[in-house]
Amino acid sequence: MIKKPKSEAFFAKEGFVSVSLGWILLSLVGAVPFVLTGAIPYYFNALFETISGFTTTGSSILTPDQLTENVKNGFNSISHATMFWRSFTHWVGGMGVLVFIMAILPLGASSSMHMMKAESPGPTVGKFLPKAKNTAKTLYLIYIAITFIEMIALIIAGLTPFESSTLTFGTVGTGGFALLGTSIGSYSTAVQIIITVFMILCSLNFTMYYLLLIRKPKLVFFDEELRWYFVMLIAAVAILTINGRGLFSGWGEAIQQSAFQVASISSTTGYGTVADFNAWPTLSKCIILFLMAIGACAGSTGGGFKMSRLIIVLKSIKNEIVNITHPRLVSKVKMNKKSVSNDIIKRTMAYLGAYVAILIISVLIISIDGHTVTTNISAVMATLNNIGPGFDSVASDFTCYGTISKIVLMFDMLVGRLEIFPLLVLFSSIFSRSRLQ
Repeated sequence: MIKKPKSEAFFAKEGFVSVSLGWILLSLVGAVPFVLTGAIPYYFNALFETISGFTTTGSSILTPDQLTENVKNGFNSISHATMFWRSFTHWVGGMGVLVFIMAILPLGASSSMHMMKAESPGPTVGKFLPKAKNTAKTLYLIYIAITFIEMIALIIAGLTPFESSTLTFGTVGTGGFALLGTSIGSYSTAVQIIITVFMILCSLNFTMYYLLLIRKPKLVFFDEELRWYFVMLIAAVAILTINGRGLFSGWGEAIQQSAFQVASISSTTGYGTVADFNAWPTLSKCIILFLMAIGACAGSTGGGFKMSRLIIVLKSIKNEIVNITHPRLVSKVKMNKKSVSNDIIKRTMAYLGAYVAILIISVLIISIDGHTVTTNISAVMATLNNIGPGFDSVASDFTCYGTISKIVLMFDMLVGRLEIFPLLVLFSSIFSRSRLQ
């Protein structure tokens, strides 16, 4: 006999717990194909690869040599089907697994909205259509359209349907799993430019595309987050071009390669063209590390702290300085000429605190493996911000870490993709129940 719950009300806590459990269960099941096909025989490593795929992180336990040898053998050791599934996990996780479920299943309005809040990246999530279900459908239609456009563009550029589909999944999902050990470095300049463009497109808030569809371009062009995001991209490309000029044959190549790298890191895709991140000069590495932390725009498929949160934090600091120096002046934090509510500011500051705490604790725990500080910090930042590769020992893969460290990094990937609090709410619920029993 099935016992009915006392209340069928679906609040934020239920939404957060449902989403967290859904992602964990999906990852546990999604690792099975890697084990069954023999591509990754050890289930724990398969789970790491799967979580990395679904969270669109792109950190891998497959080394570049393994991928290169696999391609030389005509995908004998890892089949086309397995490589397709590996990349497809990016596409599924990019827009959100539960958002897809909301689009096809008849869920209640409150449950749909709470689940969307738990899975959508950014400080806030809103409905631009009357129902959350319709919002989910519209988001996925835009997502599918961008996917097909990039696939066609890559096929025109000379790639096979298999190559174009797998690379597209990694691009629009801002994931970063590649077929080759050289990531995107072995492909033509045309392919790299196409991927650069689509990495940037998918790092933007998908609401912008809806606003363009309903012919409201002013709301897009005057969006504050969008403006500052492009300022950051242009500045980063300029610095990397000048600082890394010696790595390339000419200024044209330097600009193109710098633009690719900036798009890859800021969108948290993690594709690479210049061997690995270690090849860049020190200043360029610092810029890359900064881009890792900030990440993409809210409402995109990208990870990171998000540009909108950075703007809110900086404006809150400025506002506090004004309030201290001019106590009688009423000053409020504004974004897009609208006042930001105290609740959003409070949540943003809480997110920042939790983000820093998880970053520090994770670095301390994985330090038991004895790797360099640069390796450990970049490994945590790469997984927590869902980017993929880091510096030094994790520039190409994460095989250098032991079991405990990999558990921490898997947690970081999940907590980063789910915007921290859904997973913390889950653990808080489990811990509080265990104390009461």
